[in-house]
Amino acid sequence: MAIDARVSRKAGAVALIAVAGVSLTSIPAAANGATARQPAAGVQAPTDPGTARLPSGLSALSWMVADADTGNVLAAKSPHRKLAPASTLKTLFAVTVLPKFSAGTVRRVSSADLAGVGAGSSVVGVRQGRRYTVGDLWRGVFLRSGNDAVHVLASMNGGWRTTAEEMQETARKLGARDTTVKSPDGYDAPGQVSSAHDLTVFARAGLANEDFARYCATTRATFPGAGGATQIENTNRLLAGSHGMPRYPGIIGVKNGYTSKAGNTLIAAARRNGRTLLVTVLNPQSQEYNGVYKEAAALLDWGFRTAGTAQPVGTLHAVRAADDAAGPMRPVAAEVTGAEARGAPWRTTLVLGVGGAGVAALGLGPLLARWRQARDRSGRRGGTA
Repeated sequence: MAIDARVSRKAGAVALIAVAGVSLTSIPAAANGATARQPAAGVQAPTDPGTARLPSGLSALSWMVADADTGNVLAAKSPHRKLAPASTLKTLFAVTVLPKFSAGTVRRVSSADLAGVGAGSSVVGVRQGRRYTVGDLWRGVFLRSGNDAVHVLASMNGGWRTTAEEMQETARKLGARDTTVKSPDGYDAPGQVSSAHDLTVFARAGLANEDFARYCATTRATFPGAGGATQIENTNRLLAGSHGMPRYPGIIGVKNGYTSKAGNTLIAAARRNGRTLLVTVLNPQSQEYNGVYKEAAALLDWGFRTAGTAQPVGTLHAVRAADDAAGPMRPVAAEVTGAEARGAPWRTTLVLGVGGAGVAALGLGPLLARWRQARDRSGRRGGTA
């Protein structure tokens, strides 16, 4: 049930390099808790002389390019337009639920765990009566976008409605005001929306967790099947280098999605020359094959040419935790040691803070601490939507 031994060390290293690089330093909070917002519609891009022009042929209804380290928004189109997110909403699910359970925890799946999986959902093949580790389930979520795995994890978390409510609260604390959660797996549901801005915020917060970073960077893994372990591949084509798309240089993850209502959606993170960029692309209209991946790759290319040389058009929200409103927004440090780094040739200190919009600001710091302690005691350290 562990990650396939054939998963390259390079893939694992990329994940932790991503987190180590994404220091996500604090962004000053606006007065009285207000936060600067980009205009709701239209394209915002740098106007500095000599700045590279945006790529041609961008057809997405909404998109954003942001620097994950600083939170600066380099360019955006209708970043607060409320759209169906499809499985990119699983980033918020992971930010909310992933810290709660050790990867080695075993769950015997019941019929109740799988109740309500939407017709036509993407699934990884979770079966009633079988035992799965939490790590298996998260690989099913990140690689195969398995709504069946999401349902089991949500059941462990207290149920579908409880999880949706917790996700909504997490979004609020992250300053993601465009998001309404109805179905934690991202499956189309009346009233469920998010935005390019909010999804970028979720991905940025997720990369502050080394497990999130590792899962979203995993290209291939094994998953328990009826006839034994079977290999699964990440459906993010920029990461897997599949279906006619080359693997994007420096790619980290994060999550792709599709439903008939949402169209194709994608959050992509990549790191080059010490800089990590996040691009979110929602519902391209071109109908071009691999269009969402091509537009994301073009925006990443533009961002790497532009980052550090042009005035940003805005910032991601910075929100102080309600119980720490008077205190500074400090990063949180964690260290990967022991069996947690098993299979990887590195041992490094990771800067996990996300300024005011991160794990500490969410009040998840204590949860993470208890989670790590429990993990140590257990010996772990070691439409489709």
